[in-house]
Amino acid sequence: MRAAQENVESGSTWGGRHAVVVGGSLAGLLAAHVLAAHVDRVTVVERDRFSEAPEPRPGVPQSRHIHVLLEGGQTALETLLPGFLHELEEAGAPRVGIPSDMVQWQNGRWFRRLPASAYYHTGSRSQLEHLVRRRVLANPLINVLEGTDAVGLLGDASRVRGVLLRERADAARAESRPVEADLVVDASGRSTKAPQWLTALGAQAPHEETIDTGLAYATRVYRDKDDILGTDALGYYIVPNPSQTYGAVVLPLGDGTHLVTLSGLRGDEPPTDEEQFAAYAKKLPHPLVFRWLSTAEPLSPVFGFRRTANVRRRYDLPGRRPAGFLAVGDALCTFNPIYGQGMTVAAMNAVALRDALADPRRTPTTRRVQRALLSSSRQAWDISAGADKRMPGATGNAVAVRAADRAAHWYLSRVQDRYAGDPVVGAAFRSVLSLSAPLTAVFAPSVARAVLFGPPVPTPADPPMTREEPRGSAT
Repeated sequence: MRAAQENVESGSTWGGRHAVVVGGSLAGLLAAHVLAAHVDRVTVVERDRFSEAPEPRPGVPQSRHIHVLLEGGQTALETLLPGFLHELEEAGAPRVGIPSDMVQWQNGRWFRRLPASAYYHTGSRSQLEHLVRRRVLANPLINVLEGTDAVGLLGDASRVRGVLLRERADAARAESRPVEADLVVDASGRSTKAPQWLTALGAQAPHEETIDTGLAYATRVYRDKDDILGTDALGYYIVPNPSQTYGAVVLPLGDGTHLVTLSGLRGDEPPTDEEQFAAYAKKLPHPLVFRWLSTAEPLSPVFGFRRTANVRRRYDLPGRRPAGFLAVGDALCTFNPIYGQGMTVAAMNAVALRDALADPRRTPTTRRVQRALLSSSRQAWDISAGADKRMPGATGNAVAVRAADRAAHWYLSRVQDRYAGDPVVGAAFRSVLSLSAPLTAVFAPSVARAVLFGPPVPTPADPPMTREEPRGSAT
């Protein structure tokens, strides 16, 4: 049912008949899916041309690197596209139980491989996006302009009324053309030009909060020739922290191969040279990953990625900004990719957009909807920004630790000391990290007792290559 709502800020119907979404990646596709229930037509503007197969594309340079769909994202996608998780599993995307299926090291401890309390979908970003695109673009109300750049906005400081588009095929000579719209959604990602576009209209660009650790990573595909990954483990995870800044992730893609990502901070970035890539793993606090890389078969070049800063654009704050414009996904809030939150937050943004537009109690003004979108990404920001501001050499205007943060950091430090071995603390903390439960989950009475009064539970001295049997099981 159409629900065009009167925008009380401008006196016009921004929910009206035509919406334009700039960017055809995950955040843009899901936003288009939601908007199609409220307008006559949706146009998705995408700079790339989509392939018929699930392949990486230039507009998503990070697509060659490790991606996970956290439980919060699984719930959101299933809500938006019922049956999607079954499609994902049918396509072969592995479902990895945490902590049972991973050999994990963090804060000087190996994690007990207890029965899983959380599950992540691994597999390629391209595969997941391809499945979403197939579902979303089956809607006849949604049209895609491929090979097209958005180069500006139409309207003025009070209201956005469309976009300026230009064909990429001959960008040097092509003239921009206007496309009118009642609503423009920026889903163009971390390289968004929307702040400049708004300034050109006489509006104010959003305040940007930034935290940059200088983290860089490099990724390569391998095949496990000798089945030495572990007797029953699906992957490895070496988590960096302020005192140990190197990281590694080895995760299955579902086709018999593994994606391997190595990470380090500025000044000691992992190499993209194929000969040096595996040698960089010697810097990790344990030789486990290096030994595996030394025998596994490399199947791809090494791809590097350097743009890992956390950036939050505060469109929700007061300022001279036009009605009829929203930002979602990485164009709104970009996270350090090491935390694996991007795809999940894109899906949670879409749920927040759906709920804000459908709320019968409140008129969905631009500012109100934008606040709902930002709110849906707040927990992910608190996790990634809270951890990154304590990394050595972190820069940016949001790195300062506030007095109010210190008590929370003290408590969360005790949580982290215990979640490697304590099943109660571990399950609660993983639910928070997977964005399936609020941060208050780690303050539940049973968790708080263990955190405040219980000692850390002993953890394995060596990499745990087999799962722990559930208590009470036969040995």
